[in-house]
Amino acid sequence: MKNKKLYSYFDYVNEPWGKLFYLCTWKQLPELKGKKILDFGSGFGITAEHLSKDNDVIAVEPSEDMIKIGRKKNSTFKQIIGGFEELKQFVDETFDCIICHNVFEYVEDRDIILAEFSRILKKGGFVSIVKHNIIGRIMQKAVFDYDIDAVKALLNGGANISRNFGEIKTYENDSLLVDDFIIDKCYGVCALYGLQDNKIKYKDGWLETMLEIESAVFEREEFRSIAFFHHLILMKK
Repeated sequence: MKNKKLYSYFDYVNEPWGKLFYLCTWKQLPELKGKKILDFGSGFGITAEHLSKDNDVIAVEPSEDMIKIGRKKNSTFKQIIGGFEELKQFVDETFDCIICHNVFEYVEDRDIILAEFSRILKKGGFVSIVKHNIIGRIMQKAVFDYDIDAVKALLNGGANISRNFGEIKTYENDSLLVDDFIIDKCYGVCALYGLQDNKIKYKDGWLETMLEIESAVFEREEFRSIAFFHHLILMKK
């Protein structure tokens, strides 16, 4: 049976605003060429596909449906169906980089997963984590969606709900400072373009223009504080 929610989400990430999200996060990554990379919680495989052009990429994803929807016939990365337990198969210091985008909000025991990341990551390697920013979420609900009930609920500590994946368990950036990790960079993602009407985003040149604008405010605190997402680069000491 066709999973309508996942197909709807796949259509969403392939819209201009979905493409810009990926372009922003890829631009924020340190240079990656000839590296061994793990994409943990790879979803449709969009980032794994992109990075596999110049790197050896292994993707781990528990949802077979997401893999089937996103997988291309000529994909050049290795796909593993599974979750946390799959990390045990890798020997110490296997990877130069680990990608973990919009995953930790939906799992338990982040510290245990981070400990495994630390074990299988080479010294001097890094983890790229994209996470929801609750202030940005409130901005989205108030300005773009004009969902006042949701705004009031979020301001009072209520549940943050994704229509595709259920409750978003938001967490503080500093909670990732476990084991051997330090936060090397913190970028804002979707600081401005997420507040625009979607009709504007179909105009010629919008993608290129907004990538330039978003790039100019990636690291500016006033924009990062209201961005829908934070992109953290965790370096292993």
